[in-house]
Amino acid sequence: MKSLRFGIDLGGSKIELIALSTVGEANSSSLQECNKVLYKKRIETPKGNYSAIIQAMTSLVLEAEATLGQKGSVGVGIPGAISHKTGRIKNANSTCLIGQDLQSDLQGMLNRPIKLTNDANCFALSEAMDGAAKGADVVFGVIIGTGCGGGLVIQRQILNGVNAIAGEWGHNPLPWADEKDHLQPCYCGLKGCNETFLSGSGFESHYQRRTGEQKSAKEIVALSQQGDVTASDLLNSYTLWLAKGLASVINLVDPDVIVLGGGMSNISSLYADVPKIWQNWVFSDQVNTLLLPPKYGDSSGVRGAAWL
Repeated sequence: MKSLRFGIDLGGSKIELIALSTVGEANSSSLQECNKVLYKKRIETPKGNYSAIIQAMTSLVLEAEATLGQKGSVGVGIPGAISHKTGRIKNANSTCLIGQDLQSDLQGMLNRPIKLTNDANCFALSEAMDGAAKGADVVFGVIIGTGCGGGLVIQRQILNGVNAIAGEWGHNPLPWADEKDHLQPCYCGLKGCNETFLSGSGFESHYQRRTGEQKSAKEIVALSQQGDVTASDLLNSYTLWLAKGLASVINLVDPDVIVLGGGMSNISSLYADVPKIWQNWVFSDQVNTLLLPPKYGDSSGVRGAAWL
């Protein structure tokens, strides 16, 4: 039976909506490859304005339904999680969401049930269902963009965890840090979290500390490719940091596949260079885990939201 699924990816800089026409259920082992994209739209996220964010998501859904002439289910990926204690948003790097009852507020605006989970969970689900990690039993999806998050999917099912924080490696400390690694403060209140090293904003902050100049992650990577010594040295450090961070995940979860997402996942050298060195910290005589780029790029998370 055909159905219409809307997915929303609520990011720090953009909100994206997608409409999928699907056959079968997302948790079916016999999922048919009929997930046709019927509609897609991306807008800028209203900065620091919770009410405007709710209105923007509502408008995206209503506009899509008017265009398609059909209503559907709605799933939302957020840069945080729902607290099991309060039912409100916690751990969001878009801090205006923290403490808000996003699920109920959006349900009231759209007059239907809303499924909501962490954006990294959505990303991991998308890539495990029919993306780069299709067919793998254990998939760890990594977000290294504005923030640093992770999602864990086991046999095509999201593992949320009893505290709704499964996969949140971004707020573990960088493992095996040495004396030259600068431990920067994190918005979570701690210092030296993986996010402060591996997110795009963390990468930019380390460059600014080393040079006194403010540049985007894309500009820094371009400089390294042009032979700039400082940029190249920072990219080498980043590769080392990522290898250490993922080695700690492999030691704990031992996934079949790790898929990278977010803006930093576009650095092509990471897929060859990181697996060359993560063996140094993995407690095994060999590492069979695959490190892969996402099949669906920066639209993977929104597709996973539609599958919720």
